[in-house]
Amino acid sequence: MATYEEDYQRSLQDPNGFWGEAASDISWYKPWTTVLNDTNPPFYKWFEGGELNTCYNCLDRHVEEGRGDQHALIYDSPMTNQVKKFTYRELTEIVARFAGGLASLGVTKGDRVLIYMPMVPEALVAMLACARLGAVHSVVFGGFAPKELATRIDDAKPVCIIAGSCGLEPGRIVEYKPLLDEAFEMSTHKPSSSVILQRSECVASMVEGRDHDWQELVAASEPVDCVPVAATDPLYVLYTSGTTGIPKGVVRDNGGHAVALKWSMKYVYDINPGEVFWAASDVGWVVGHSYIVYAPLLHGCTTILFEGKPVGTPDAGTFWRVIQDHKVKALFTAPTAFRAIKQYDHEAKLLANYDLSNFKTLFLAGERADPDTIIWAQDALKVPVIDHWWQTESGWPIGANCMGYGMKPVKLGSPTLPVAGYDIRIIDEEDAFSEKATGDIGVIAIKLPLPPGTLPTLWHNDQGYINSYLSDIPGYYKTGDAGYVDEDGYLFIMARTDDIINVAGHRLSTGGMEEVLAGHKDVAECAVIGVQDELKGQAPMGFVVLNIGVNRDHEDLKKELVGLVREKIGPVAAFKIALVVARLPKTRSGKILRGVMRKVADGEDLIVPATIDDPSIVTEIADVLATVGYPIAKK
Repeated sequence: MATYEEDYQRSLQDPNGFWGEAASDISWYKPWTTVLNDTNPPFYKWFEGGELNTCYNCLDRHVEEGRGDQHALIYDSPMTNQVKKFTYRELTEIVARFAGGLASLGVTKGDRVLIYMPMVPEALVAMLACARLGAVHSVVFGGFAPKELATRIDDAKPVCIIAGSCGLEPGRIVEYKPLLDEAFEMSTHKPSSSVILQRSECVASMVEGRDHDWQELVAASEPVDCVPVAATDPLYVLYTSGTTGIPKGVVRDNGGHAVALKWSMKYVYDINPGEVFWAASDVGWVVGHSYIVYAPLLHGCTTILFEGKPVGTPDAGTFWRVIQDHKVKALFTAPTAFRAIKQYDHEAKLLANYDLSNFKTLFLAGERADPDTIIWAQDALKVPVIDHWWQTESGWPIGANCMGYGMKPVKLGSPTLPVAGYDIRIIDEEDAFSEKATGDIGVIAIKLPLPPGTLPTLWHNDQGYINSYLSDIPGYYKTGDAGYVDEDGYLFIMARTDDIINVAGHRLSTGGMEEVLAGHKDVAECAVIGVQDELKGQAPMGFVVLNIGVNRDHEDLKKELVGLVREKIGPVAAFKIALVVARLPKTRSGKILRGVMRKVADGEDLIVPATIDDPSIVTEIADVLATVGYPIAKK
């Protein structure tokens, strides 16, 4: 087996050879004529001429190769006190039959199907059934507001919508069907049909002639075979918020996606076929697409679909219970989940109740993993804690400690090294051309072409793709993140470029300040933003959430935090404001909405993002800011 260094260099110097070999792990109906077609930059095509079916590679293939009796999917729901397990043979039959139901409603190859589901097995079934038919699915996070849902309906123009009657949150039921009905009314495009999964917790009213009951549809349908599609045909469209507020439809192709994701399971995550992999995310996000559904099943693993929270369902030990009960080898989740666990069980006492002997690696991504959280997890779990970095647009890791090659030394705050195929450069934001010196912060960019599995464009918006990602730094994909590379080639992600603040002419990373605040023994999690300042242009402001049980004078704590930043970063940071808050505003995937906090502090017009977990937190933040005189009245 080649070393990481050998494979990485080969992936850049001979992408056709490197990815052509990786593609031999995928089953093709028709081989490709060209591995990489680079004749029409920036619109690159992978495995052009090839034909395959992603559902076949996820399910049928494994049954044919002898994995039919292995568990493909484990559904674990503390919300309903259920655990259900599905073998590859069972899941193949269920998906084939539901695909038959969709076909009976007129869904064919190339049609779009919008999926609006909670974390239940049927969500995964719906995605794979679309892939089986060659239809393009677009998953919208269950419970999204009608306006946001209608916007996506009008952009994707689905022929059918698949929805659950409700989603379950701790202490409440979220009815999806009224939101869906309102979105139908608001949208210009009118899907011809919808399929409703009725959950016993909330049975939805049905619209005659449009709505079809999931169970009745399946009972009346026959299973159908997989439909061959071109490698360059879209598998799904996943919407991500744009800077203008208009959602961008990230396109994922079939061929490059299957090749890259299957490769990543072995080389990034060190997972073998037959082992249990758990991505504690939601199918509405890219992590759920890539590492709950597609990658584990492409690789012949057992994947876990978890309907619950890291704390409160029932307590901060629920992750350990799932790892124990299902013999999980690797867990992939967001750092915010571990910060929540740490906040409620700071001494990790609940771990003593569980057997984690099968657990080998914890992977973190989605938010910057602060060193304090990594150290806490390492000390508690006694396994490697691997920070890695990627985006909705990339679909799989850009920077990682590729465990399949053997673990590299961990540097706190770094996702380690670039993954195969990603030619990462640190570009000077001022001239958008020259590369920064080792150790200097700049814009993180990836030299084109991007590797397979990444977005080839935006849905029906080639110019939007260029404008959003490619025009600022010609010849490169601009990630929107800022960071640096050290003398060993390790990549450090410091912040979104919007979060690099200018304090009296000094460009400072809010991420660096957050590292310092997070290191305080009483702080569970934190966020630093840059607020308007008449004298310095911008000034840093910190928000901290305290560990459960900490009860102390906030003024004393503020002095300690200000002193820490002054000691670790220096007076140049001009850090003087630290505010204690009960919660931070986050997306449902756990990303802290720093931009929302900045707009509140600066008194700017704010449209609360549809992705926010709880809109009432914005009011809480505003109330705390008001106690220190923010926003400052504009003269």
